[in-house]
Amino acid sequence: MPKKFEPEMNSRALRMVAEALPDHPSKTEAAKHVGGLLGISPETLRTWARREEIDAGHAPGITSGAELEIRRLKRETAALRKANEILKAASVFFAKELDHPTTR
Repeated sequence: MPKKFEPEMNSRALRMVAEALPDHPSKTEAAKHVGGLLGISPETLRTWARREEIDAGHAPGITSGAELEIRRLKRETAALRKANEILKAASVFFAKELDHPTTR
C-alpha cells in the first residue's frame, strides 16, 4: 500500500526539486537527489510535479478537481443504476401480483 504524505510535505518536496533543478541536468536527476534526501521515490516526485503542472494549466490533462468530480459522478451513477434495477425487479413482482390476485 502506498504511503500517504501530508500536503505540506508534497509542496516542500516540489519546492526543493524546483530549487535543485539548476544544479542538475534534468528534472529526473533533481527528483532523484531530492528523493534521496527526503526518503521519497523519485517517481512519486515526478508524479506530483506532473499533477501540479496539469492543475496549473501548464500541461494537458484532467485536473485534480475534475478527476474528483468524475469519480463522484461514477459512484452516483452506479448507485442510481442499482436503485433502478431494484425498482424494475419490484415492479415486475407487483405486476405479477396484480395479474394473479389471490382470493380469500
